[in-house]
Amino acid sequence: MSTFKHYDIIRNPVVTEKSTNLSEHNQVVFDVAVDASKPEIKAAVEALFSVKVKAVNTFVRKGKVKRFRNQLGVRNDVKKAVVTLADGQSIDISTGL
Repeated sequence: MSTFKHYDIIRNPVVTEKSTNLSEHNQVVFDVAVDASKPEIKAAVEALFSVKVKAVNTFVRKGKVKRFRNQLGVRNDVKKAVVTLADGQSIDISTGL
């Protein structure tokens, strides 16, 4: 799998208060492609950040129906992955790649 494919799977890190609290438990949250599977996410994180992944949990946040100037629209679905790293491993998402 090429590096370009890895960047297509891992879209961006999620930086919120809740995801920052998860970093204390050796977990990192990423927005990922909606059609990405857990083994693909694990391989992409291990290749991009050179870390050992213990587990990957995913969930899909369904898009909301929003109104803008009497027009109905739907936001896109977003898939997130909570990646648990092995003991002693860490990812510093503030520095970038």
